[in-house]
Amino acid sequence: MKILAFDTCFDGCSVCVAELRDNSVVALSSRMERFETGHAERLIPMIGETMEEARVAFGDLDRIAVTVGPGTFTGTRIGIAAARSLALATSAPTVGVSSLAVMAEVAGRTIDAEMLAVVTDARRGEVYAQLFSGRGGRNAYSEPLLLPIDDAARLGGRGAIVFVGSGAAAVAEAAVRHGRAARAALPDLLPDAVALASIAAGLEASDAPLAPFYLRPPDAKPQDKAIARV
Repeated sequence: MKILAFDTCFDGCSVCVAELRDNSVVALSSRMERFETGHAERLIPMIGETMEEARVAFGDLDRIAVTVGPGTFTGTRIGIAAARSLALATSAPTVGVSSLAVMAEVAGRTIDAEMLAVVTDARRGEVYAQLFSGRGGRNAYSEPLLLPIDDAARLGGRGAIVFVGSGAAAVAEAAVRHGRAARAALPDLLPDAVALASIAAGLEASDAPLAPFYLRPPDAKPQDKAIARV
């Protein structure tokens, strides 16, 4: 099985071409770049470069995997639109995965913890949060949530916990104030397409259209009144 996986949910872009061999996912080529804007301009060239380096043709793909959120509205839409287009062009089925699960998969490979929570800054004193076992993103204890920092600090009860992601420092500080054994790690953590491919290989693919997973309505709203023409 050959998999094309990519993420554009947060402040970066990650692409991987991987192959399932004897129940192990092997990355044939991968790239990750960090930036706050420019996902639309960079994603397709990165996919082309990664496919070329992996020496895999688009017609050989068996699966396309993408993160479906939570994340920025623009970034999430860009990734899903690209996955839909490529699926239409190649007839490869798609798999959508939580961006937080992918981040937990990355963190679980480097952090020794019984309980792990991915918490990314959603601004307005809130974080996108999801609770996992320390083994990674395939062992979720909660759904992805949008929570105030104090509520995120209470995820999983009062047991020891490690918070990872851009909101980790603030949430861990709040947890310690509540008397909890907590620490922050990996503040620069982003979804990695290599981890995404690893998760996607074990999921059922679907021909159904991918849909973005948003935890907050968009800031931009349609106007209530029509603007009069001059």
